[in-house]
Amino acid sequence: MSRAFVKENDLEHAGIDIPERPISPEKNYVTPNGLKELKGNILLLEQQKNELMQSNDYSNKQKKQQLERDLRYFIKRLESAILVNPKEQDKRKVLFSAFVDIENDFGSVSSFQIVGEDESNIKINKIAYTSPLAKALIGNKVDDEVLFNKPSGHEVLTIVKIQYKL
Repeated sequence: MSRAFVKENDLEHAGIDIPERPISPEKNYVTPNGLKELKGNILLLEQQKNELMQSNDYSNKQKKQQLERDLRYFIKRLESAILVNPKEQDKRKVLFSAFVDIENDFGSVSSFQIVGEDESNIKINKIAYTSPLAKALIGNKVDDEVLFNKPSGHEVLTIVKIQYKL
């Protein structure tokens, strides 16, 4: 049988199909900084895509597909972004974009900012408003005690400080 009538080797394309990044069904609230990060991600990805195209390096189809996928994701996230101005929040309550200091039963104080899903990064103490900790804190005031259900058990946290900054 002639090779002309045989289907191409599927291994040539293995690993090239890049799945789409999942889009959260939750509202896409963003802080001013989160909006800036979304725009920055789009600019960076467009620049990387242009550099790849100009290099005439067509051998890296997977890298090009990853860039295009990520670019589609961040464009969708930017289009659905709902900007929340920290200056307009009720300063007495923990709400979206708040910087919150909490104290546990042992007197240890932790600080977090409540942000959008794309901006969240626990390494820099930014937690998504959809996270269990943020959900436990939202709506409460300074000196309120909050029961936080962790996998290791319940923890009582006291809200020590609430701030809103740009």
